[in-house]
Amino acid sequence: MSFWETLDPKYRLILCDLWGVVHDGVALYPGAAERLRQWREDGRCIVLLTNAPRTEVAVEQQLGRIGLPRDCWDAIATSGEAGIAAINALGRAVGFIGTAGDREVLESREIRIADGDDFTDLACTGMREFEPDPEQYRAELGRLTERDVHMHCLNPDRLVVRGGVPEACAGALADIYQMLGGRVTWYGKPFAAIYEHALHRAGNPPRDEVLAVGDGLQTDVLGAAWMGFDTVFVTGGIHGGEAFPEDFAARNGLGEWEPVAVVEGLA
Repeated sequence: MSFWETLDPKYRLILCDLWGVVHDGVALYPGAAERLRQWREDGRCIVLLTNAPRTEVAVEQQLGRIGLPRDCWDAIATSGEAGIAAINALGRAVGFIGTAGDREVLESREIRIADGDDFTDLACTGMREFEPDPEQYRAELGRLTERDVHMHCLNPDRLVVRGGVPEACAGALADIYQMLGGRVTWYGKPFAAIYEHALHRAGNPPRDEVLAVGDGLQTDVLGAAWMGFDTVFVTGGIHGGEAFPEDFAARNGLGEWEPVAVVEGLA
């Protein structure tokens, strides 16, 4: 019998990652929708927790295109929502690096994108469509560093796998920017704000009733560990079936912490 079939009823809230756990950016993983629906039928609250640099509505639309039924979750918490709120609070136009689609989403939420170089802050949602390699941005990032532009990284993920093909994310650009000496504010996992938002959406249950499920070691797993949540590590996503690292807790200053389970997926 699998871990999921004997899941402790104390877990009233499940914070479930999307990309790498529920889908691969193109299609749902086998059994994922059925598992999410079963959890809800068991009376658990399901919050889909994602580092997508977009709004909750945009993510819900993407899930619809992929084929995840709306009865599979209670709420969605995105890194994009947290970043959008912070950038809007600046009250000024910002620079932008990302896709045309992501720019449209930000502008639909009243974020003003600067036409030229007259900006002190920059929203980064990922790679441009025609520049998929983070190294292609090094010179541009160097110039931004010289101007002391503050980068707002709306997706801390460094890499996702879309339909079996690795794809760099905004976090890879933010890493380069920090290495060059630039200032970065990160939104999303593993940072606390997105978890606090998710808990609020679920009615702020006790933390011992929360189970986090994710495939990203430095985002999903580390963030959940920092929050004190029981955590399930999914091997079938970004890490391609690799075992959970024995030195993960020691390397991240987590003492004796370890996931409550290591599984291949939700099926």
